[in-house]
Amino acid sequence: MKPSPERREEILAIAGEVFAAQGYNATTVRKIADAAGMLAGSLYYHFDSKESMLDEILSAFLDELWTGYDAVLAAGLGPRETIEALVTESFRQIDRHGAAVSIYQKESRHLSAHDRFAYLSDSQRKFEKAWLSTLERGVAAGVFRADLDIRLTYRFLRDTVWVAASWYRPGGQHSPEEIARQYLSMVLDGIALRS
Repeated sequence: MKPSPERREEILAIAGEVFAAQGYNATTVRKIADAAGMLAGSLYYHFDSKESMLDEILSAFLDELWTGYDAVLAAGLGPRETIEALVTESFRQIDRHGAAVSIYQKESRHLSAHDRFAYLSDSQRKFEKAWLSTLERGVAAGVFRADLDIRLTYRFLRDTVWVAASWYRPGGQHSPEEIARQYLSMVLDGIALRS
């Protein structure tokens, strides 16, 4: 009998939470199985290794992230609207894939040294290029200030948005879109009262 896709997804979600909380190296198959309420040996019925589970968690997150980002980048929006749409899509991904985002932040540098996870470095380069080129386009068009340090601005935006995975909880007081609107207001318009 083949394992059900629903149970597989449930196990992956549990594994993601365990990896996010304990780190990849400290997480054992037994810990994942315990959290899933099953015997460690039974986990191998669904996955051949903890590495396979992690690979599936991260690749599913990045596939969905890039589907959203690619749609934004292909939409022909102006630079400000592109930044707004990328930030909003980022918060949607944090909402959908919080554990994967946390794992990615903590583990990607270490994992990308392994051939199986080389796609993490490729994705990071593509991510950086998308944001930097949008910021450069905005400066060139006079939409963003000419004195912006593009790389510093990119790092600020990236870190400000993605660190939200450490505190954001799905189903909380604010939707991902509402949080994105607040972030964008602070980043693009500042927090000082205008006179």
